[in-house]
Amino acid sequence: MSTPILVGLLMFGGMLLLMALRVPISAAMFVPGALGYVVLSSEASFLNLLKGSAVARLTVYELSVIPLFLLMGQFATQGGLSRRLFQAAAAWVGHVRGGLGMASILSAGAFGAVCGSSVATSATITQVAYPEMKRHGYAGRLSTATLAAGGTLGILIPPSVPLVVYAILTEQNIAKLFAAAMVPGILAMLGYLVVVALLCRANPQLAPPAPKASPATRRATLLGVWPLLVIFVIVFGGIYGGVFSPTEGAAVGAVATFAAGALQGEMGWQAIKNSFVGSAETSAMVFMIFLGADMMNATLALTGMPSAVADLVSHLPVAPLAVVGAVLLLYVLLGCVMDELSMLLLTIPVLFPAIMGLELWGLGAQDKAIWFGILVLMTVGIGMIAPPVGLNVYVVNNLARDVAMSETYRGVMPFLVWDALRVLLLLFFPMLSLGLVRLLF
Repeated sequence: MSTPILVGLLMFGGMLLLMALRVPISAAMFVPGALGYVVLSSEASFLNLLKGSAVARLTVYELSVIPLFLLMGQFATQGGLSRRLFQAAAAWVGHVRGGLGMASILSAGAFGAVCGSSVATSATITQVAYPEMKRHGYAGRLSTATLAAGGTLGILIPPSVPLVVYAILTEQNIAKLFAAAMVPGILAMLGYLVVVALLCRANPQLAPPAPKASPATRRATLLGVWPLLVIFVIVFGGIYGGVFSPTEGAAVGAVATFAAGALQGEMGWQAIKNSFVGSAETSAMVFMIFLGADMMNATLALTGMPSAVADLVSHLPVAPLAVVGAVLLLYVLLGCVMDELSMLLLTIPVLFPAIMGLELWGLGAQDKAIWFGILVLMTVGIGMIAPPVGLNVYVVNNLARDVAMSETYRGVMPFLVWDALRVLLLLFFPMLSLGLVRLLF
């Protein structure tokens, strides 16, 4: 084994060790990457890299879409949009068995259309929906599992921060990736609704039916969520109509969401302050992960590992789909120890060239890149709820402390079954993700 490859493997080992010691993921990537860079080049080269790497990353125009979408989600939360979404969904489906669970999934999907973050969607909808489900006698296992799974719709239904990161790393069109994620995201939401319905049919004690809302109440709740439809049409209609770019669309969406909250009388000074502070904190975390991953990837480039992996994969005596399946399984395993952004930033520079070198369903380079990106996004979503970590599970259980985490993990298993089936559908039927792209573009 050559020295550069050995250094690369030691870097990965050092990163995993630091993560096990609960060192922040950005530092866990940066420190081994920095040490490896010094070993493979020199201290002078390392310092020369440092003086420009942060500026180069932080001045990428396309990345400004991330804090803008995060701000849009914060305005939606502080402006009470999430609460009104759940109230509307509950008024229409809450009376059926499992209806409040279905309402939480529907509201999570709608909220995901203005948020872009899985964790934020889980936390926001849980604060609104869990007290209602608890008050109506829903089993804690079903309630928390439904909220954790529904939270993944925050990244599966565009806009999606991980998808923006994938687009930048692979130099793909963000608007096309958003379009490709739309059908799989809706498919995920519909599947979760079916899972809740089947669970409640098999065990009616899990979810007693709630009282049926009056027609007047239903109409009133719909009037409360009209701003969401308007914002969605403005943002995505403008992007796909060629009126503005995704970054401009995110800015327009943030302003529109703020205006919607202000018109509802819920955007006071404290809400505005909380929105900007929350967006700044999350953006800082995201960009620190970027810097750590950039350091690691710069060293990996010196080791030659990306090209070595691509060459190895292209000569494996197995079917190309088996290679893709193994990569997706790797993402599920990484999801046990890493968040979605870290996984993408660390692995895509290594794995993407290998995948692009495979013959898959006769797809062209751009279609292949988009299709693989959606597969990765859906698989990353699995890691958000799969044991032993499942970040969404931790977020939900932190807000629903009366439910044991082991109960939530038991509850998410049926949702994981649907997740696995959905990934297989996307793997074997690429048009599920590419159909809308070809229609719009």
